[in-house]
Amino acid sequence: MSFQQGLSGLNGAAKSLDVIGNNVANASTVGFKQAQAEFADMYANSMNRSGNSPVGIGVMVANVAQSFTQGNISTTNNPLDIAINGDGFFQMAASPDSKAPMYGRNGQFQLDKNGYIINPSMNGAYLMGYAAGVSGGDPVALKIDTSAMPATATTKISTKVNLDSRQSVPTVTPFDPAQPNSYNNSTGVTLYDSLGNPYSVQTYYVKNATAGTPPTTTWNIYATVDGTTVAAGGPPAVPTVIGTMTFDSTGAMTATTGMTLDMTNYTKAGGTFPGTIALTYTGSTQTGSAFANLAQSQDGMMPGTLSSFSIGKDGSIIGSYSNQQTKTLGQVVLVNFANPNGLQPIGNNLYQATADAGTPMVGVPTSGSLGTLQSRAVEDSNVDLTAELVNMIVAQRVYQANSQTIKVQDTVLQTLVSMR
Repeated sequence: MSFQQGLSGLNGAAKSLDVIGNNVANASTVGFKQAQAEFADMYANSMNRSGNSPVGIGVMVANVAQSFTQGNISTTNNPLDIAINGDGFFQMAASPDSKAPMYGRNGQFQLDKNGYIINPSMNGAYLMGYAAGVSGGDPVALKIDTSAMPATATTKISTKVNLDSRQSVPTVTPFDPAQPNSYNNSTGVTLYDSLGNPYSVQTYYVKNATAGTPPTTTWNIYATVDGTTVAAGGPPAVPTVIGTMTFDSTGAMTATTGMTLDMTNYTKAGGTFPGTIALTYTGSTQTGSAFANLAQSQDGMMPGTLSSFSIGKDGSIIGSYSNQQTKTLGQVVLVNFANPNGLQPIGNNLYQATADAGTPMVGVPTSGSLGTLQSRAVEDSNVDLTAELVNMIVAQRVYQANSQTIKVQDTVLQTLVSMR
């Protein structure tokens, strides 16, 4: 026995206590991964290449390995907080133009004054991903576009109705929206011009007498725009049929004619339409049951401002606008490594890639081996305080035991020196 073994044991125990202390200190650090000191014994080489000494010369710290096990997920009130459930790391950068990526699991994100998604806990590092409309290539710094969504003029109105075959031909002619007995049923929809000005369009359905063999029935369609009857050449001319539907004896729609709405004479406040608006009634029927408006939609919209945004499980950043529309604003990506333990810690909960970690594998969350994202949540540290306190006691005992070997060696030397 020599002082060397005891001294190396003291150094090893002290290093283990350092690692345990760092784990305990970061027990509340979001995304932190606990570490463990790994040791190896040491032997001195003998002369003349005759092998190693059978007696070891102590211990050395072979590695400090981090445990990339999943931490608990805690919910928050910040829509930009993101927790990774499963494998993968966020890709970060020191600046929007940086070409040196960093990686981490801390998902405490915020917006900076320029709209970039950053992590103050990571020294203001920028979150990387794909810009809106991009599905591959090199990730870029994600920036939330807060500009308003422009208005879109309506070009098509799609309606699906069931017309009641039991209804009679109206007793009042010609059609007059002010006379309920001049039409059978009606539906309404709001459409928009190029400036987003809304128009209330009401369509009316007027049954014609059944004729022919086999029998067929036609229904005329009229319309009003903001209460004004649509007519050729504009009001106050005679109401114009804007479309006709024909049904056979089985109730199936066999033909349509017209099916266009000309808004030329009904625009307001400088708004325009790209042309006549097409009317479609695909799937409409005529049966012996009550009239029903089964579906109705139009492809225009009013302008909208960004009111909120959320992040989906696949990393899609979805913006919600005041006009009830949504739009994808970007895509968060995750990066995985064949050997995460090969990553080099650089502080601020960040890591750098090394040759030991392997090639970074970039992908969309939920794809391949990558985990899923949970918005309004963060991943807690995976430090087990109970286990660390027990490890601390064990490391303390190891330290004390090694100090005893040094004490014994000192006593032996004193005995040898005092011999006469």
